Amino acid sequence: MTRVSGDGDGADGDAETDSDRMPVLLVRGDREFLVEPGDEMGTDLGVLEVPEDVQSGDTVETHLDEEFQVRRLRGPDLFHHFERTGAPMVPRDIGLVIGETGIAGGDRVLDAGTGTGVLAAMMARAGAEVVTYERDADFADVARENMALGGVSDAVDVRTGDVTEQIEDLESSSFDVMTLDTGDAATMVAHAPDLLVDGGFVAVYSPFIESTREVVEAAHEVGLSNVTTRETIQREMQFDDRGSRPSTAPVGHTGYLTIGRNE
Repeated sequence: MTRVSGDGDGADGDAETDSDRMPVLLVRGDREFLVEPGDEMGTDLGVLEVPEDVQSGDTVETHLDEEFQVRRLRGPDLFHHFERTGAPMVPRDIGLVIGETGIAGGDRVLDAGTGTGVLAAMMARAGAEVVTYERDADFADVARENMALGGVSDAVDVRTGDVTEQIEDLESSSFDVMTLDTGDAATMVAHAPDLLVDGGFVAVYSPFIESTREVVEAAHEVGLSNVTTRETIQREMQFDDRGSRPSTAPVGHTGYLTIGRNE
């Protein structure tokens, strides 16, 4: 029988909310299982029966008395548990986008190149309302499912189509931030003054220097200010009995991030 202990983080007697029905993580060491309340899951450590009223902070035991800790999904978990339709932007780069543009509650964001949707979901969790475009209809369907998993369906409008064909309709929307992860990002940057509020930001993520150069040139041509491009790279540190040094694993390059501001 499954046993649950712990106070959880919900109040007794409260009406059921959307968050009560959200999937949770069951964690034991380096193992993580994403499950929904009320589900049953077989593992090599026994069968897990997850109560309907399970809460973050609880302990769930298998029928073999093996314990798993219950956690609620947080932003970085979305990167690992969203269904993938390609390589999503990694959390550290998402942090740079949010930090450099100041995305916060009340902001409206135009996003292009939804893909898996991790960036869109993280911006929504920061408080923004996001309109995101994905050309591939199947990818867009997966992104919508991921938004539901991340609890941000109400804040993220996943649209199927080519955003460059919608520029005229979008010009009246006045977005605070525009985030682009597409091969033709320079085309959208050329229209940034018509799409962004005064002082609004554009953030372009690209895996290639050539397309990054096109973005920078387009940004300067339309008069964006504070145009800056950085390579996004990190090195993990190793600590052992011999000493401390950067990891000899492959260099953690992911791409190039260009930021510009509408004046």
